[in-house]
Amino acid sequence: MTQEQCTHRNNVQSSEKPQVYKVGIYGWRKRCLYFFVLLLMILILVNLALTIWILKVMNFTIDGMGNLRITEKGLKLEGDSEFLQPLYAKEIQSKPGRPLFLQSSRNVSVNIVNSNNQLLTQLVTGSSGFKARGKMFEVKSTSGKLLFSADEQEVVVGAERLRVMGAEGAVFSKSVETPHVRAEPFKELRLESPTRSLLMEAPKGIQILAEAGDIQAICRNELRLESKDGEISLDARRIRLMRLPEGKASTSSSSSGTRQTVYEVCVCPNGRLFLSQAGTGSTCQISNNVCL
Repeated sequence: MTQEQCTHRNNVQSSEKPQVYKVGIYGWRKRCLYFFVLLLMILILVNLALTIWILKVMNFTIDGMGNLRITEKGLKLEGDSEFLQPLYAKEIQSKPGRPLFLQSSRNVSVNIVNSNNQLLTQLVTGSSGFKARGKMFEVKSTSGKLLFSADEQEVVVGAERLRVMGAEGAVFSKSVETPHVRAEPFKELRLESPTRSLLMEAPKGIQILAEAGDIQAICRNELRLESKDGEISLDARRIRLMRLPEGKASTSSSSSGTRQTVYEVCVCPNGRLFLSQAGTGSTCQISNNVCL
């Protein structure tokens, strides 16, 4: 190769520009990347705004959430609260001076169990009524006086007055033990046994008193007043014995005079009373056909 050819080749090579290789994302790929970054920033801002809104609506604070507050004594709820699952708590109380309101669409049950999960006491209020289960039930006044008590042995009413407002009164299938039975003012007191006998018994005596009315005793078969050790006294200005049978004297002992209108009260050996026409002497012996 001649010197001229070498010089021309070097001039040609020197006239060519060096080739440069670009590193990075260009074109439509770059635009897609910017779009996704922008979309991600928008989603982050929307998520942050929604989080702040939820915190604001739910009233999240350092002490709790919404109406729920966490205090040293436990949880504090303000306003209405709804529990979808069972609630277990040691103590439930309302704010001072405010009532405690429990509401349920079906029933409200309060159960007391022992360590073996056995039911001891149960209180159920529902649409069918109010039910209580336990060994004893007591109702006391604010001063601590017993008003009502019930257990398997007896039912005690500690109030000064027991009032029965029903039209049929009170029905007792067994005996009743009480020191005093009194009707309301200007009301009548009626003791009645429609199909069986009525027995009133006391170890020291029975007093029946009607200060502003009458006393009436009606029975179908027998009315018995019995005193084993004492006496029966009828103390009144007028004692009337209605519908006593009239004894008839025999024909041999009857007088031939006009019929008498005056009678005497006679007593049979069995205690039965009857009337006999009065005479100059007692006519009970000759008119005792009622005692037969």
